[in-house]
Amino acid sequence: MMSVLVLLMCCTLVVQQSLAFKEQDFKKCASNGFCQRNRGVKGTKYSVDPSSISTGGGALTATLSNTAASVQFNLTVKAYGPVLRVIVDEPAAEKPRYQIPDILMPGLEENQTAWETTQATAHTWSGKVGGVAVKLTFANFKLEVLVKNKPALVLNSRSMFNIEHRRQKQEGDPADWWEETFNGHTDSKPLGPQAISLDMVFLGSQHIYGLPERATNLALKPTAGVSEPYRLYNLDVFEYEHSSPFGLYGAIPVMLAHNEDMTIGTFWLNAAEMYVDVESAKAGQAVQWISESGVLDLFVMTGPGPADVTQQYASLTGTTAMPQLFALAYHQCRWNYKDEADAYAVDAGFDEHNIPYDVLWLDIEHTDGKRYMTWDKRLFPNPIPMLQDIASRGRKMVTIVDPHVKRDLNYYIHKEATEKKYYVKKRDGGEFDGWCWPGSSSYLDVTSPVVREWWATQFTPNKYKGSTKDLYIWNDMNEPSVFNGPEITMHKDIVHFGDVEHRDVHNIFGYYYHLATAEGLLNRGKLTDLYGKDGDRPFVLSRSFFAGGDRSAGTIHLC
Repeated sequence: MMSVLVLLMCCTLVVQQSLAFKEQDFKKCASNGFCQRNRGVKGTKYSVDPSSISTGGGALTATLSNTAASVQFNLTVKAYGPVLRVIVDEPAAEKPRYQIPDILMPGLEENQTAWETTQATAHTWSGKVGGVAVKLTFANFKLEVLVKNKPALVLNSRSMFNIEHRRQKQEGDPADWWEETFNGHTDSKPLGPQAISLDMVFLGSQHIYGLPERATNLALKPTAGVSEPYRLYNLDVFEYEHSSPFGLYGAIPVMLAHNEDMTIGTFWLNAAEMYVDVESAKAGQAVQWISESGVLDLFVMTGPGPADVTQQYASLTGTTAMPQLFALAYHQCRWNYKDEADAYAVDAGFDEHNIPYDVLWLDIEHTDGKRYMTWDKRLFPNPIPMLQDIASRGRKMVTIVDPHVKRDLNYYIHKEATEKKYYVKKRDGGEFDGWCWPGSSSYLDVTSPVVREWWATQFTPNKYKGSTKDLYIWNDMNEPSVFNGPEITMHKDIVHFGDVEHRDVHNIFGYYYHLATAEGLLNRGKLTDLYGKDGDRPFVLSRSFFAGGDRSAGTIHLC
């Protein structure tokens, strides 16, 4: 009996270990140079040149200087009614810092509201728009936000603001400025250090929320001096820890604080890797954001209530697309239904047991050798009759379409993408070759509008052979997942459209992939011979996500 108990305990331990979070596969702040250099660092010296202050064109502009390094930056503060926007960028050098397109709603600048200057001295500038006021302190740069005359938010109150400016490589520079290695993978970092640190205090707030996606409390726990900071870096994290600040499949750099007087939110439009420290201070919840690259493009939603903040955020990134009615019903999904007979049996089983359901999903094994948008002719020889039979009972089907493309010139997607040079590139200009479910794989450069437009043509029945009007799409593994890459993802020095490094676009790669997929289903939905004059809405489930993703796909969710 004792030997049986010991065996059971050993088996349980093996199972628990096999399902445990593989901590060694992923970076922490201490192993990430930009985070280690900036976390908790106070006393930085930045100041505003009073003579540079201008409110021409409705925006406040000024020159912001790093007095220690004698480097200047451009500061812009705009207002769109109750929404403020703070931009700090480096003057255009040989290669400008990356700013994210395609996230903000069109026409935003048309809603810009001009500042009314309320006071200008040798040391400060103050202005207001409606019930929102700001005070800019020149020496030891600081920006205070007041809502209905009540202090709400202070930027750089602890002098943690810092921008690692562009520079030439010199002998004696710290090693992690120009190259960094983790688990045998080397990031060449050709542009050197580019990080941005910003601290803020939500005055009077005892709780703070946001920063999806992670498995922890809704109210974010303090991390400064306690644990790892919250991380925003989309990754394929199959096993994860509960109550952990570690990020999962998606990242939305939005934070919201609430007190008895108001609710206020912030949104940093930046898709690079980020760390966020939270600290409970006497004045309120104190936060430090650290981004690896890009620009500071911070929106402040001034509420004053929770619903107001939500509405203001939606005015920036859009509202959720109207979903298909079946999106709200029960979906049957597992890995994996082995063949058509299995799919028919599952469908019939729901009817036999009087269990209502609306959608049956197929994972990767339905494809011809992991070539997405194909069918295994042995296991699924008659996909169209199968789809039509299931649809005859008012049901739909969903198939998986992942961003890694099997490197096989007999596969029509790979052949055409190779000919058109539509894949992401290595630094030497060659196609990036990563490893995922099909084995050797290439990845479409969906940051390119041309590639997205092409990808959106692939979903009509004449292209996606074996599909019908009742088949919809599931985008998985789109963080992107690269089995032989650093942290199971793409190398940061991979090159995208416009000579942009992957480090700048990592957290929006999945967004762009499902954006193009959703556009493809929109195009299909306009085919009157399939759907009639009323057309059809898309349904795309995406594992990876970023701000604004819900407006471009019928459903955004974790699977």
